[in-house]
Amino acid sequence: MRWAIFGAGAIGTWVGAALAQSGQDATLVARGAHLAALQAQGGARLRYPDGTEERVAVQAVAPGETKQVGEVDVVVLTVKAHGLLGAAPDVAPLLGPETVLVAAQNGIPWWWSPAEPIEAVDPGGALSAALPPERALGAVVYLGGAVPEPGVVAISPEAGLVLGEPDGALSERLERVAQGLERAGFPVRRTEAIRREVWTKMMGNAAFNLMSVLTRAGIGTMATDPGVAPLVERTMADVLEIAGPDRPQISIAERLAISARLGDHKPSTLQDLEAGKRLELDALGAAVVELADRAGVQAPTLRAVYALADLQARQLGLR
Repeated sequence: MRWAIFGAGAIGTWVGAALAQSGQDATLVARGAHLAALQAQGGARLRYPDGTEERVAVQAVAPGETKQVGEVDVVVLTVKAHGLLGAAPDVAPLLGPETVLVAAQNGIPWWWSPAEPIEAVDPGGALSAALPPERALGAVVYLGGAVPEPGVVAISPEAGLVLGEPDGALSERLERVAQGLERAGFPVRRTEAIRREVWTKMMGNAAFNLMSVLTRAGIGTMATDPGVAPLVERTMADVLEIAGPDRPQISIAERLAISARLGDHKPSTLQDLEAGKRLELDALGAAVVELADRAGVQAPTLRAVYALADLQARQLGLR
């Protein structure tokens, strides 16, 4: 299979490099200083937890150069959710009749409700028109990575990837993509309930990511602080109510215990805030509130936390 990893930052570069290392045809689509370094050194430098490094040869191009890559079998979208619409014109040259889009974003994805697009992530259905939901394969990512310097990815192997069809089918294309990623060394779990898996991760995202904008604290601190932990619990309870029939099977206590074990890991939203980047509050907050409205769920704590995080982000110019 031919792969393109669009939006190759930390996780995307790692995935693309691992695919190339396993003998598969993979191209990274990156930008800025990271792209320049990838091209200058002929690939990516993977830095392992023990501090050792390995250089992996992999092709890297700019978003505007995707025509020279041509049609591929799989596009792994590692762009932030709010960047997808702007990226769509450069994704288009990569799409053949059967190209699969692996949606590897945090939060509620654009493919969630094709009949009634979620305005927060698919305003006016514009994104669905550019990236048809029927191409999408849902993905939940449990991998850690950072770019300590351009061209270098510090990797932190975690639970791996969860893949599933939006309609719950165990399809041939799901198996094909899963096998390709497994060949590259990633643990992959296939699921018939990808929406439930999205909500499971959302329990943490909606609580810790949004609250990190207000607290500037790591996950472990928020999960154990006597004042903040109860707010985390109530936010997670709101998420479970909004999920309805797709409610995760994990309990709030179990989810908190997992989070506490992460130590003071900084949520991606806090990392973006500290770097002065736009915050992904649409997919992690606004879309969840929109789904609460549709379901007639009050979700008072979630709404309050989102409103405060949104105001803070706007005051900082990060929305």
